[in-house]
Amino acid sequence: MKQLAFLIIPFLWSPFMYSAISQEAEPDHELGIYEHLDEYISDDLVFRDELYNEINIKEAIDKPTVICLVYYECPGICSPLLNGLAEAMDKADVELGKDYQVFTISFSHTEKPPLALKKKKTYTKLVSHGDTENSWKFFTGDSITINRLLNEVGFKVKKEGKEYIHPGSLIMLSPEGKITRYLYGSTYFLPFDLKMAIVEAAQGKSGPTINKVLNYCFTYDAEGKKYVFNITKVSGSIIILIAAALLIGLVLSSRKRKKIKESSKV
Repeated sequence: MKQLAFLIIPFLWSPFMYSAISQEAEPDHELGIYEHLDEYISDDLVFRDELYNEINIKEAIDKPTVICLVYYECPGICSPLLNGLAEAMDKADVELGKDYQVFTISFSHTEKPPLALKKKKTYTKLVSHGDTENSWKFFTGDSITINRLLNEVGFKVKKEGKEYIHPGSLIMLSPEGKITRYLYGSTYFLPFDLKMAIVEAAQGKSGPTINKVLNYCFTYDAEGKKYVFNITKVSGSIIILIAAALLIGLVLSSRKRKKIKESSKV
Protein backbone atom coordinates (compact mmCIF):
# COMPACT_ATOMS: atom_id res chain seq x y z
CA MET A 1 0.00 0.00 0.00
CA LYS A 2 2.73 2.43 0.95
CA GLN A 3 4.54 1.71 -2.31
CA LEU A 4 1.39 2.58 -4.27
CA ALA A 5 1.02 5.79 -2.31
CA PHE A 6 4.57 6.81 -3.09
CA LEU A 7 3.91 6.13 -6.77
CA ILE A 8 0.82 8.35 -6.76
CA ILE A 9 2.33 11.31 -4.91
CA PRO A 10 4.94 12.15 -7.60
CA PHE A 11 2.17 11.85 -10.19
CA LEU A 12 0.33 14.68 -8.49
CA TRP A 13 3.23 16.96 -9.41
CA SER A 14 3.20 15.94 -13.07
CA PRO A 15 2.89 18.42 -15.98
CA PHE A 16 -0.87 17.92 -15.75
CA MET A 17 -0.91 19.47 -12.31
CA TYR A 18 1.35 22.28 -13.44
CA SER A 19 -1.02 22.98 -16.31
CA ALA A 20 -3.98 23.04 -13.96
CA ILE A 21 -2.48 25.50 -11.48
CA SER A 22 -0.29 27.63 -13.72
CA GLN A 23 -3.16 30.03 -14.32
CA GLU A 24 -2.99 31.12 -10.68
CA ALA A 25 0.74 30.59 -10.18
CA GLU A 26 1.90 32.82 -13.03
CA PRO A 27 0.54 36.36 -12.77
CA ASP A 28 2.17 37.33 -16.07
CA HIS A 29 0.68 34.42 -18.01
CA GLU A 30 -0.52 35.60 -21.41
CA LEU A 31 -3.86 33.80 -21.44
CA GLY A 32 -6.81 33.96 -19.06
CA ILE A 33 -8.61 36.43 -16.82
CA TYR A 34 -6.93 38.49 -14.12
CA GLU A 35 -9.58 40.29 -12.12
CA HIS A 36 -9.19 44.05 -11.76
CA LEU A 37 -11.95 44.61 -9.24
CA ASP A 38 -12.54 48.19 -8.10
CA GLU A 39 -10.51 49.57 -11.00
CA TYR A 40 -12.02 51.96 -13.56
CA ILE A 41 -11.88 51.82 -17.33
CA SER A 42 -10.33 54.81 -19.10
CA ASP A 43 -12.46 57.72 -20.21
CA ASP A 44 -11.12 57.84 -23.78
CA LEU A 45 -11.95 54.37 -25.14
CA VAL A 46 -13.87 54.94 -28.38
CA PHE A 47 -15.49 52.10 -30.35
CA ARG A 48 -17.91 51.94 -33.28
CA ASP A 49 -21.35 50.48 -32.73
CA GLU A 50 -23.27 48.36 -35.24
CA LEU A 51 -24.42 51.53 -37.07
CA TYR A 52 -20.92 53.05 -37.39
CA ASN A 53 -21.53 55.54 -34.57
CA GLU A 54 -18.39 56.38 -32.60
CA ILE A 55 -19.13 55.77 -28.93
CA ASN A 56 -17.00 56.68 -25.94
CA ILE A 57 -17.57 53.62 -23.74
CA LYS A 58 -17.02 55.42 -20.43
CA GLU A 59 -19.36 58.26 -21.34
CA ALA A 60 -22.02 55.80 -22.51
CA ILE A 61 -22.09 54.06 -19.13
CA ASP A 62 -24.88 55.66 -17.12
CA LYS A 63 -26.20 52.50 -15.46
CA PRO A 64 -24.88 49.03 -14.54
CA THR A 65 -23.27 47.69 -17.70
CA VAL A 66 -22.45 44.14 -18.74
CA ILE A 67 -19.32 43.92 -20.89
CA CYS A 68 -19.24 40.80 -23.07
CA LEU A 69 -15.92 40.32 -24.87
CA VAL A 70 -16.11 38.01 -27.90
CA TYR A 71 -15.19 37.93 -31.55
CA TYR A 72 -18.07 37.55 -33.93
CA GLU A 73 -16.60 34.88 -36.22
CA CYS A 74 -15.50 32.67 -33.34
CA PRO A 75 -15.95 28.93 -34.06
CA GLY A 76 -15.97 28.05 -30.36
CA ILE A 77 -17.56 29.35 -27.18
CA CYS A 78 -18.59 32.86 -28.25
CA SER A 79 -21.91 31.83 -29.79
CA PRO A 80 -22.88 29.64 -26.79
CA LEU A 81 -21.80 32.46 -24.47
CA LEU A 82 -24.02 34.98 -26.26
CA ASN A 83 -26.88 32.50 -26.26
CA GLY A 84 -26.41 31.95 -22.53
CA LEU A 85 -26.31 35.69 -21.91
CA ALA A 86 -29.50 36.25 -23.93
CA GLU A 87 -31.27 33.47 -22.04
CA ALA A 88 -30.25 34.92 -18.66
CA MET A 89 -31.35 38.39 -19.76
CA ASP A 90 -34.70 37.03 -20.87
CA LYS A 91 -35.32 35.26 -17.54
CA ALA A 92 -33.75 37.73 -15.10
CA ASP A 93 -36.07 39.91 -13.05
CA VAL A 94 -34.43 43.14 -14.25
CA GLU A 95 -35.29 45.29 -17.25
CA LEU A 96 -32.80 45.94 -20.02
CA GLY A 97 -32.59 49.66 -20.68
CA LYS A 98 -33.97 50.64 -17.29
CA ASP A 99 -31.86 48.66 -14.82
CA TYR A 100 -28.83 47.86 -16.96
CA GLN A 101 -27.34 47.74 -20.45
CA VAL A 102 -25.10 45.34 -22.34
CA PHE A 103 -22.03 46.13 -24.45
CA THR A 104 -20.82 43.25 -26.60
CA ILE A 105 -17.35 44.15 -27.87
CA SER A 106 -15.28 42.29 -30.46
CA PHE A 107 -11.60 41.91 -29.61
CA SER A 108 -10.74 41.23 -33.27
CA HIS A 109 -9.79 44.48 -35.00
CA THR A 110 -10.56 42.94 -38.41
CA GLU A 111 -14.28 42.74 -37.65
CA LYS A 112 -16.44 45.68 -38.72
CA PRO A 113 -19.90 47.16 -37.96
CA PRO A 114 -21.84 45.18 -40.64
CA LEU A 115 -20.86 41.93 -38.92
CA ALA A 116 -21.69 43.45 -35.53
CA LEU A 117 -25.16 44.40 -36.85
CA LYS A 118 -25.71 40.88 -38.15
CA LYS A 119 -24.86 39.42 -34.74
CA LYS A 120 -27.08 41.94 -33.00
CA LYS A 121 -30.08 40.91 -35.10
CA THR A 122 -29.36 37.26 -34.28
CA TYR A 123 -29.15 37.57 -30.50
CA THR A 124 -31.45 40.44 -29.56
CA LYS A 125 -34.43 38.52 -30.92
CA LEU A 126 -33.80 35.94 -28.17
CA VAL A 127 -34.72 38.52 -25.51
CA SER A 128 -38.47 39.05 -25.27
CA HIS A 129 -38.51 42.20 -23.13
CA GLY A 130 -36.53 45.38 -22.55
CA ASP A 131 -34.98 47.88 -24.93
CA THR A 132 -32.74 45.59 -26.98
CA GLU A 133 -32.40 48.12 -29.79
CA ASN A 134 -30.73 50.86 -27.76
CA SER A 135 -29.45 49.02 -24.68
CA TRP A 136 -27.70 46.00 -26.18
CA LYS A 137 -24.94 47.45 -28.33
CA PHE A 138 -22.47 45.50 -30.49
CA PHE A 139 -19.10 47.20 -30.94
CA THR A 140 -15.96 46.90 -33.05
CA GLY A 141 -12.74 48.86 -32.76
CA ASP A 142 -9.10 49.32 -33.74
CA SER A 143 -6.34 47.15 -32.31
CA ILE A 144 -4.89 49.81 -30.00
CA THR A 145 -8.21 50.62 -28.33
CA ILE A 146 -9.13 46.95 -28.07
CA ASN A 147 -5.83 46.03 -26.42
CA ARG A 148 -6.16 48.89 -23.95
CA LEU A 149 -9.61 47.72 -22.88
CA LEU A 150 -8.49 44.09 -22.60
CA ASN A 151 -5.57 45.10 -20.39
CA GLU A 152 -7.73 47.30 -18.20
CA VAL A 153 -10.26 44.53 -17.47
CA GLY A 154 -7.61 41.76 -17.30
CA PHE A 155 -8.92 39.77 -20.27
CA LYS A 156 -5.98 38.03 -21.97
CA VAL A 157 -6.38 36.40 -25.39
CA LYS A 158 -3.96 34.63 -27.70
CA LYS A 159 -4.01 34.62 -31.49
CA GLU A 160 -3.77 31.14 -32.96
CA GLY A 161 -3.65 31.30 -36.75
CA LYS A 162 -6.76 33.18 -37.82
CA GLU A 163 -8.56 32.36 -34.58
CA TYR A 164 -8.19 33.25 -30.90
CA ILE A 165 -7.86 31.25 -27.73
CA HIS A 166 -9.70 33.15 -25.03
CA PRO A 167 -11.64 32.78 -21.78
CA GLY A 168 -15.38 33.12 -21.39
CA SER A 169 -16.73 35.71 -18.97
CA LEU A 170 -19.09 38.62 -18.45
CA ILE A 171 -17.64 41.71 -16.79
CA MET A 172 -19.90 43.97 -14.75
CA LEU A 173 -19.28 47.71 -14.48
CA SER A 174 -20.89 50.22 -12.15
CA PRO A 175 -22.51 53.42 -13.54
CA GLU A 176 -19.17 55.11 -12.87
CA GLY A 177 -17.26 52.58 -14.95
CA LYS A 178 -15.82 50.62 -12.02
CA ILE A 179 -15.27 46.88 -12.42
CA THR A 180 -17.45 45.18 -9.80
CA ARG A 181 -17.91 41.56 -10.84
CA TYR A 182 -16.80 38.78 -13.19
CA LEU A 183 -19.33 36.10 -14.15
CA TYR A 184 -17.65 33.06 -15.66
CA GLY A 185 -19.23 30.64 -18.11
CA SER A 186 -19.68 29.76 -21.74
CA THR A 187 -23.13 28.23 -22.16
CA TYR A 188 -25.25 29.22 -19.17
CA PHE A 189 -25.57 32.03 -16.65
CA LEU A 190 -28.00 31.94 -13.76
CA PRO A 191 -30.58 34.74 -14.11
CA PHE A 192 -30.31 35.30 -10.35
CA ASP A 193 -26.53 35.75 -10.57
CA LEU A 194 -26.97 38.27 -13.37
CA LYS A 195 -29.59 40.16 -11.39
CA MET A 196 -27.48 40.28 -8.23
CA ALA A 197 -24.43 41.42 -10.19
CA ILE A 198 -26.53 44.25 -11.66
CA VAL A 199 -27.94 45.22 -8.25
CA GLU A 200 -24.47 45.24 -6.67
CA ALA A 201 -23.01 47.23 -9.56
CA ALA A 202 -25.76 49.84 -9.14
CA GLN A 203 -24.59 50.25 -5.54
CA GLY A 204 -20.92 50.28 -6.52
CA LYS A 205 -20.27 47.07 -4.58
CA SER A 206 -17.68 44.59 -5.77
CA GLY A 207 -16.52 41.16 -4.64
CA PRO A 208 -14.21 38.32 -5.65
CA THR A 209 -15.51 35.54 -7.81
CA ILE A 210 -16.23 32.33 -5.92
CA ASN A 211 -16.65 29.99 -8.87
CA LYS A 212 -13.94 30.67 -11.41
CA VAL A 213 -13.99 28.49 -14.55
CA LEU A 214 -11.98 29.30 -17.65
CA ASN A 215 -13.23 28.14 -21.03
CA TYR A 216 -11.04 28.32 -24.11
CA CYS A 217 -12.02 28.39 -27.76
CA PHE A 218 -10.86 26.00 -30.39
CA THR A 219 -7.18 26.01 -31.31
CA TYR A 220 -5.80 25.16 -34.70
CA ASP A 221 -4.02 21.84 -35.12
CA ALA A 222 -1.57 22.53 -37.94
CA GLU A 223 -0.68 18.87 -38.41
CA GLY A 224 -4.28 17.65 -38.52
CA LYS A 225 -5.45 20.81 -40.31
CA LYS A 226 -8.48 21.18 -38.10
CA TYR A 227 -9.67 22.94 -34.95
CA VAL A 228 -9.54 21.03 -31.71
CA PHE A 229 -10.83 22.04 -28.30
CA ASN A 230 -8.25 22.82 -25.62
CA ILE A 231 -8.94 20.36 -22.77
CA THR A 232 -5.49 20.11 -21.19
CA LYS A 233 -6.43 21.94 -18.02
CA VAL A 234 -9.74 20.14 -17.67
CA SER A 235 -8.27 16.66 -18.16
CA GLY A 236 -5.34 17.53 -15.89
CA SER A 237 -7.65 18.62 -13.10
CA ILE A 238 -9.72 15.43 -13.43
CA ILE A 239 -6.60 13.26 -13.26
CA ILE A 240 -5.40 15.12 -10.18
CA LEU A 241 -8.73 14.61 -8.42
CA ILE A 242 -8.77 10.90 -9.27
CA ALA A 243 -5.19 10.45 -8.07
CA ALA A 244 -5.92 12.34 -4.85
CA ALA A 245 -9.03 10.23 -4.26
CA LEU A 246 -7.04 7.03 -4.74
CA LEU A 247 -4.36 8.22 -2.34
CA ILE A 248 -6.93 9.09 0.33
CA GLY A 249 -8.64 5.75 -0.20
CA LEU A 250 -5.38 3.87 0.23
CA VAL A 251 -4.54 5.74 3.44
CA LEU A 252 -7.99 5.15 4.95
CA SER A 253 -7.97 1.51 3.91
CA SER A 254 -4.55 0.99 5.47
CA ARG A 255 -5.69 2.55 8.76
CA LYS A 256 -8.84 0.43 8.79
CA ARG A 257 -6.85 -2.78 8.32
CA LYS A 258 -4.46 -1.73 11.07
CA LYS A 259 -7.34 -1.16 13.49
CA ILE A 260 -8.85 -4.56 12.62
CA LYS A 261 -5.54 -6.32 13.27
CA GLU A 262 -5.10 -4.53 16.60
CA SER A 263 -8.66 -5.39 17.73
CA SER A 264 -8.20 -9.05 16.71
CA LYS A 265 -5.06 -9.30 18.86
CA VAL A 266 -7.00 -8.06 21.87
